[in-house]
Amino acid sequence: MPPTPAAEDCSHGSPIRFPMAPLIRFTLVSLYLALAAPLPWLAPAGLQTALWLALAAGLLLVWAATSEEVQLSSSGLRVGHPAWCAWLLRRGWQLPWQAIEAITPVATSQGGRVFYLRSGDQSFLLPQRIAAFDVFLRRFSLATGLDTSSIGRISPPWTYQLLAGLSATMLLAELAWGLFTLRAAAALPAVLSSGPGS
Repeated sequence: MPPTPAAEDCSHGSPIRFPMAPLIRFTLVSLYLALAAPLPWLAPAGLQTALWLALAAGLLLVWAATSEEVQLSSSGLRVGHPAWCAWLLRRGWQLPWQAIEAITPVATSQGGRVFYLRSGDQSFLLPQRIAAFDVFLRRFSLATGLDTSSIGRISPPWTYQLLAGLSATMLLAELAWGLFTLRAAAALPAVLSSGPGS
């Protein structure tokens, strides 16, 4: 079978990479920080060091989980993580173009739709949270010959924009509270020393 146009585009260089959309990645990371960052501040002194370490480890895990990317090459499609975290997140899959037989839509409980790539008796979840999704779909359709006109993102952009705004607001409020707490703690000795009877 002659190479498809998408395969020809990838045949003269490295695979084309599609990382997670920046808005979605920012939303997930900022939401984690907004929910978890206050915990070390609120914890007793004996637990604060352990919680700061746990916060850093959790942030690393979230960053690794959101580093998933899709690669399109002349031979097929691959979903996985970069080398720096692939050893930790041992998941991912790849398919040659000729093995992709059909696309099956499945409704979600939230009212959206996800899509599975069918290959023999196996199904693989089509990534829908990647950057340049329309470019990815166009190249995927050219390489497989399958119609992708009905495929969209799993959630509309405004949902992530709203969540990103709320997360950023929470982070700013927590930062302001943290700075106020530090300044109040620093000023407390001076206040006590200038009290009655000093």
